[in-house]
Amino acid sequence: MIGRLNHVAIAVPDLDAAAAQYRNTLGAEVGAPQDEPDHGVTVVFITLPNTKIELLHPLGEGSPIQAFLDRNPAGGIHHMCFEVEDIHAARDALLASGARVLGGGEPRIGAHGKPVLFLHPKDFNGCLIELEQL
Repeated sequence: MIGRLNHVAIAVPDLDAAAAQYRNTLGAEVGAPQDEPDHGVTVVFITLPNTKIELLHPLGEGSPIQAFLDRNPAGGIHHMCFEVEDIHAARDALLASGARVLGGGEPRIGAHGKPVLFLHPKDFNGCLIELEQL
């Protein structure tokens, strides 16, 4: 069902400092900040030869990333994103297997402009999983 790893998302308390660290210390290709108000985050994508890293920072009141940073003030890995060919078929198969899909189960448009779903971390060894349609 799942395809390649699309990205690993890291919640960060200081987006500019984190982006500079990847750019200046590691020599990575770092994109511009992108506000995603529907998800309550500002993101910066770091392009690697085989995948991406997504830096997440809270945007606005009630951001789920702020709650994560309140529990983890230094930041940390927030989720992993895998590609799927058909997000609705993936959702239906996951629901049939007993997995929980967050947010009511309907895909929303993610930071890449493609439909995404999130899966409950308690169903996946404590890791929040994002699925993104190709």
